[in-house]
Amino acid sequence: MSTTLRAPIIDAWIQHPTPAFLREPMFASLLRWMGVDASSVPEEISYDFTLAAMDAAGVERSLVSAWWGPRGPLLSNDEVAALVRAHPERFTGVASVDLSRPMDAVRELRRAVKSLGLRGLRILPWLWNLPPNDRRYYPLYAECIELGVPFCLQVGHTGPLCPSEPGRPIPYLDEVALDFPELVVVAGHIGYPWHNEMISLATKYPNVYIDTSAYKPSRYPRELVEYMRGRGRKKVLFGSNFPMISPSECLDGLATIGLDDDAHARFVGGNARRVFGL
Repeated sequence: MSTTLRAPIIDAWIQHPTPAFLREPMFASLLRWMGVDASSVPEEISYDFTLAAMDAAGVERSLVSAWWGPRGPLLSNDEVAALVRAHPERFTGVASVDLSRPMDAVRELRRAVKSLGLRGLRILPWLWNLPPNDRRYYPLYAECIELGVPFCLQVGHTGPLCPSEPGRPIPYLDEVALDFPELVVVAGHIGYPWHNEMISLATKYPNVYIDTSAYKPSRYPRELVEYMRGRGRKKVLFGSNFPMISPSECLDGLATIGLDDDAHARFVGGNARRVFGL
């Protein structure tokens, strides 16, 4: 049997949706694209909803993310930890923190990793309108290194109607990688329309990676596909960004982009397993 038919799949970026999360006004444009009316969101969404989406795509494990924005947690670290406790064989948690209070954020990150067992930190620069070279991130980078967990973020334009500039890889993420060469960085959503900048950073820095969350293979830029086939086969992770797009949709058509068995296996799961220490 070909490796491409049996390579274990790890989704590097999902959220388990709660009603409060889906009804957040900033996601109105995303819900419109999904064809979902916010008023139709149920009062409760069970873990089975997310597990069913994973099973439909053959996803073995997902990195499930907390969210924290200027108005507080949208998906708390404790909510994520509860999901992981319920299904530890299927989920690994990624924390989020309050960027506006750096020392409280460091303490919360430490609690999330040491007490709750979460395995990374995700902050969305567009949510704060602060690029990743802002001074408020820097104590968190140091703590990620000390804890041995990756720092995850979004690069590229934003789906919600917010400024996209904080998602530009150069100069912002370039400066972070220079200042913190030990920091493992996973940059989600490819980086379009600045994907060539993101590919250049993943090539330049040993600890910088890309994940393909929010994109179907049919929308992967040509330059990214060429990178995945060759020297970037160890640097790109599969992701979906569920529930905004399903893992099945993000895997559909993958066989058409021309990855050999080794590159395919690394992309769909091997790279995530190594980067997050799963």
